[in-house]
Amino acid sequence: MDAIRFFRIYDIGKEIDINLLEIALARSYFTARASFQRIKPKSIMIEEPPLLLRMHPADITVNGSRYDLHASARIYDIGAISLCFVYESSESNENGIFEDVGLDLANEEVLSDLFISYLNTLKEILRPHIPDIAIDDSFFEDYIIYFTDDTKALVDPVVLLLGEKADFSQQMREEVVKNSLSYSKEDITTLSWNAALLKNPEIPTDLFDLIEYANVQVFELRYYDRELSRKMEKMYHDIELADRLTWLSRMRLYHQIMADLMEIHAEVSEITEKVNNLIKVTEDVYYARVYATALKVLRSQLWSDSVNRKIEVIQENYSMLSDEVRIQHSNFLEWVIIILITFELVFAIWEYIW
Repeated sequence: MDAIRFFRIYDIGKEIDINLLEIALARSYFTARASFQRIKPKSIMIEEPPLLLRMHPADITVNGSRYDLHASARIYDIGAISLCFVYESSESNENGIFEDVGLDLANEEVLSDLFISYLNTLKEILRPHIPDIAIDDSFFEDYIIYFTDDTKALVDPVVLLLGEKADFSQQMREEVVKNSLSYSKEDITTLSWNAALLKNPEIPTDLFDLIEYANVQVFELRYYDRELSRKMEKMYHDIELADRLTWLSRMRLYHQIMADLMEIHAEVSEITEKVNNLIKVTEDVYYARVYATALKVLRSQLWSDSVNRKIEVIQENYSMLSDEVRIQHSNFLEWVIIILITFELVFAIWEYIW
């Protein structure tokens, strides 16, 4: 069997109580929790497994050919939603379905429209259970997983992973396929920043999940990196505004900015800690390598460092404002003392003269 899994990940902007949501949705929809099949449960630790929601199948027509797609959504407690469309084919040919169908579907705008349509449907399903749900459909992460159980299939991994047909140089080919791992002599997993190719005589559902989790983790870091950038822009704007106000109004606005910064710091620190610990692969060496390689290829460390740097900037600005407020408060007290002493002198002189 050959299959292509198209993922698109979005963010709700708030954490979700998965247990309550599962109870509510199970009355009308097929739901399940993620579980790994090949290894012992203790080998992979997930504090709160995502909720799988089966959705109605879809079909699209590309170049006169109709393709039936299985559809599902995974909902994560950290606020991420992963939509997935799966195309499967039992027909086998020299190049599988990949070069004939894979690139057409991956580059076809109709698939993007399908994601938006199903996202809107999912929002209506979740709206009664998640108050004020808001999803920015323009900010997302796409990923594709190509799979074939024909380990001898003549598939060009570079064409699939880069998403185009070209006369690639040997240097480029080596760069693309360097992130390849195997558990046995019969399977191989090749990872890149926007796609993966899996050749395996068995359907490696565990690997599908691991790769998806890595994408969710990196996407959430990207999301909070963007949110921190927005908060910092507002922070600088508010500080600039405060500098143009009177002393009392400036101190009042400084206190408000500090309260906002403290809230942002606590919220982002907590959620990024959950994101970084979304899943832990402990005992299984191969799965640990696949997960670590996926994070490396997706540049997880880059986004994590960016988030940490922005949190540090927020901390520094909080300290700066705190020092400024303390200095201004000290100056105010000094002036109060000076004024009181002046009044005492005036009264003393007044009493002496009269």
